Amino acid sequence: MFDRDFNENPFIVIWELTRACQLKCLHCRAEAQYKRDHRELTFEEGKKLIDQIYDMQNPLLVFTGGDPLMRPDVYDIADYAIKRGVRVSMTPSATPNVTKEAIEKAKEVGLARWAFSLDGPTAEIHDHFRGTDGSFDLTMNAIKYLHELEIPIQINTVISRYNMHALDEMAKLIEELDCVLWSVFFLVPTGRGKDSDMISPVEHEQVFRWLYDLSKRVKFDIKTTAAQHYRRVVIQSKMRETKHEPTMIKYENALMKGKTGQFDGLGRAPQGVNDGNGFVFISHVGDVYPSGLLPIKAGNVKETPLAEIYRESPIFKDLRSPDKYKGKCGVCEFRYVCGGSRSRAYAMTGDYMESEPFCVYIPKELRKKEEVVKQNKNKKSC
Repeated sequence: MFDRDFNENPFIVIWELTRACQLKCLHCRAEAQYKRDHRELTFEEGKKLIDQIYDMQNPLLVFTGGDPLMRPDVYDIADYAIKRGVRVSMTPSATPNVTKEAIEKAKEVGLARWAFSLDGPTAEIHDHFRGTDGSFDLTMNAIKYLHELEIPIQINTVISRYNMHALDEMAKLIEELDCVLWSVFFLVPTGRGKDSDMISPVEHEQVFRWLYDLSKRVKFDIKTTAAQHYRRVVIQSKMRETKHEPTMIKYENALMKGKTGQFDGLGRAPQGVNDGNGFVFISHVGDVYPSGLLPIKAGNVKETPLAEIYRESPIFKDLRSPDKYKGKCGVCEFRYVCGGSRSRAYAMTGDYMESEPFCVYIPKELRKKEEVVKQNKNKKSC
């Protein structure tokens, strides 16, 4: 799974089956609407897309939305993909569509894991964020159904100023719900998301360190999205904890080559999957983007094969070239395993090649330059 060249094939593909959804989430990337778009990829077009995805070394495929369950043919699409040999998961919205019968049907088709969004440990926090009263209770009921049917559960949480104060309670709830994975998203101001809802750069760093400490004492896995610099925090933490010199040398050498996956404990995403680098997003109408949070269109699968867009698009090629990144990201020693969120860089600066604006780390090269400047000043003052 990890032995792949991201210049050729992605690690994960996200397909937005529809933008239709009954919720009104404050941060919604898709700015979801209540009704389906007549331009959505048809079932036949979807099968063709799945074939193309499979041929790209069979990456993970995630059905998202909107709400995938708003498509009546969602299980037919899933059935085709699974029978083709594609590993599929789904992230439906917690609405009345999520019945026990719907989940049973998904299990029959072969969907191995479901993911639900839970943005707070209480209805007050979660329902406010999701813009719909009763969403918390619907989510908890859906999780109960999944447990009854023995389907592994993934919980997705968007970190924002609305829930940062309740993260300890949130982690406790994730553990009580016996989830296999907590997927933690860090808000990017796109779609309905606002920069005023984001936590600060310093708070990002604080949450990263908290997540790393948490990861050492809980049984569920932790994955981050739009938080590429969490990988840097994990690597730094492990290097500080390592007293064995040969291991330290291995870290240093691997870091320079962008191959720390075997050392940092985050092996599910080697080299730090980033927008357009091991990651590709297909919209409900077939438009292809580096990610759902980076709205720069690179092509459309109705007109051009997905592999051609992913491999040949100048946008994707630039995003897979960390040495081209601007500012401190371009000289950072962690650029091959981190690279900063290209989505957040674009959202905040209008340039997806700019530095991650919510990272507090100062790269070694810049610190050396600052030291040289300081020494020169001291010499002149003598």
